[in-house]
Amino acid sequence: METKHCAVDGWVDAIPVPGPRGIVSFDLVVRPVDIDALDDDAPDTIVTCTSGDPRITHELLNGIQPGDLLRATGTLVQPPAPGEPARLAVDALEVLDTALIPVLRDMVLDRYGDYVVIFDADTDAVPVFTAHGAWVGLADNPDAVARLIDIHERVTGSDV
Repeated sequence: METKHCAVDGWVDAIPVPGPRGIVSFDLVVRPVDIDALDDDAPDTIVTCTSGDPRITHELLNGIQPGDLLRATGTLVQPPAPGEPARLAVDALEVLDTALIPVLRDMVLDRYGDYVVIFDADTDAVPVFTAHGAWVGLADNPDAVARLIDIHERVTGSDV
């Protein structure tokens, strides 16, 4: 299996997902430099990224949102089979640009790893549940969701 140390610039496709042993994974949508030379329907490249560095995982889980433009530097491992995504083991992360803050309309259900939250445009409070439907608590505002999840995991001794 061939590896290469490189930097990849791309947009975060979805909320980064925590995994076992402190590993976080996320996908970057990478567009070629010569995008104007490609057909309009040419697919974007998706690079699956992982990191176990505590500073990077904290930033990914607490400060990154879909649409952010990142530069991920690390070791790129070619896929074992054609058609599978390349994997980048990230050892450095830089935020190049942030996505616009979404304006919530009505009610939105969102997922934070193993947790589900409900955003309501009429209130700042955010109900938080586990993905299995167990009540976690009520965050005072959207910025407090990560803190509530962290407290829940510390109290219960697990990540759901």
